[in-house]
Amino acid sequence: MASTATDEGNARVAGFTASVNGFRFLNQFPHEPDLKIPLPRGGSLPIGDASNGVCGGMVYSVRDVFQTPGLAPVTATNPPGPDTPLYHYIVGRLIDSFDIPEIGVARYYEWMLAPNGDRGPAFLPFLRQRGVAWKTIVEQWPSIRGELDAGHLVCIGLIAIASANPADLGKNHQVLAYGYEVDADATLTLHLYDPNTPNYAADGVKLSLSLSEPTKPAKITHNVGIELPIRGFFMTKYTYRDPTGHLGV
Repeated sequence: MASTATDEGNARVAGFTASVNGFRFLNQFPHEPDLKIPLPRGGSLPIGDASNGVCGGMVYSVRDVFQTPGLAPVTATNPPGPDTPLYHYIVGRLIDSFDIPEIGVARYYEWMLAPNGDRGPAFLPFLRQRGVAWKTIVEQWPSIRGELDAGHLVCIGLIAIASANPADLGKNHQVLAYGYEVDADATLTLHLYDPNTPNYAADGVKLSLSLSEPTKPAKITHNVGIELPIRGFFMTKYTYRDPTGHLGV
C-alpha cells in the first residue's frame, strides 16, 4: 500500500553526522562581496554581501563533499577568507541554490505571499488558496521523505517570513535534512544540518510539526539558528558538483 503523509516511519542517511560532515565554522562572514564580476575596462563590479549569510552555499557544499567518494569533511573552524578557493566554491554554490533563472527564487517569493493556512470555501476548490502548510505537508513532504528513505540528503528551503517585499527574501534560510521520524500521532521530526548552529550543538538541530491538518496553519517548533518562526519548507533543486580541489582555506 502506498504511504500517505501521515504514515509512521523513520530514516537516516547512513554515515552522515552534522557535527562531523557539516562545516565546523558558522555562517558568519565579513562585509565582502559574494562575487566580483570583471569589467571590460578594468576593475570589477561587486555583487552581494557575504555578511548577509551564505547558508545555501554552505548546505550545497556540505552535500557535495559528503557525496564525493574518498573526500574528507572540511575541518577548518574559521570561515574561509574572500580570496580562498573554498570561499569562492561556497559562493558559487550559493548562487546555484537559488536556481536562477528557473523557479528557485520565485518559489521563495510565492511562498512568502501565501497564507499560513488555506483560504476560501472548501466546497469550491477553484476559489480556494492553498496555504504554506498544505504546500509543505501535501506537496513537498512526500518527495522529501522519498529522498530520505532512499538514503539521500535533502537541501531544504525554510520560509521564515510572510511579506510582499522582495527585499525580505534574505530573511528565509536553507538547511540540509539527513533524517526524520513520524510518530503514531502524525508528528514529523526532521533532523537538520544548520549553517547557523555552532558545531558543538550541530547534532541536535531539528524541527517538528503535525502532518494531520494540512489545511490549517502549521505549528512548527524548531531550534534552527534563526530568530523568525518557520512557516513551512520545500525541497530545493540540487545538482551535484565535484568540490575536489576547491576546499582550500
